[in-house]
Amino acid sequence: MEYILNPWPWYISGPLIALVLAMLLYFGKTFAMSSNLATMCSIAGAGKFIDFFKSDWKEKKWNLIVVLGAVIGGFIAKNFLSNHAITTLNHKTIQELNEIGFKNPGKTMVPNELYSFDAIMSSQALLCLVIGGLLVGFGTRYAGGCTSGHAITGLSSLQKPSLIAVIGFFIGGLIMTNFILPYLL
Repeated sequence: MEYILNPWPWYISGPLIALVLAMLLYFGKTFAMSSNLATMCSIAGAGKFIDFFKSDWKEKKWNLIVVLGAVIGGFIAKNFLSNHAITTLNHKTIQELNEIGFKNPGKTMVPNELYSFDAIMSSQALLCLVIGGLLVGFGTRYAGGCTSGHAITGLSSLQKPSLIAVIGFFIGGLIMTNFILPYLL
């Protein structure tokens, strides 16, 4: 008998996220992934060259556990909790994805046309990764945090800048998906 695992329902995962946020607030911490890059750069000694990275990274090392947990959690989810079911997509979405070059939309969790080793190593993909990485890095610093920090911690603590940032993230995602990505593929 094969046991098929399904994603946790919102009424379990949502309260668990709320519990984690409540614990972070209780201990005076915030959930943010992008700040870990600055912490890692400080550990590596970037503060000798750039003032932004001059900080006491030991105060922030607890947050590196969040990154480690995300990596371990992703490994566990992929290898032990995945149900390998085919994603159900709208027929119009499948048609549009076929038109821009996707061969089997919905058959895998992430499309091979974007995430295979060959796809990533093309000059076009490397250029997109470098430019995209720079834009994301700049945007993260300009917005004062990343999507996870603003959308989870910022919105849950009713911060207006986080609401503005999240609206900007969604608008940027819609523009990228509908107007830029089709021309890159």
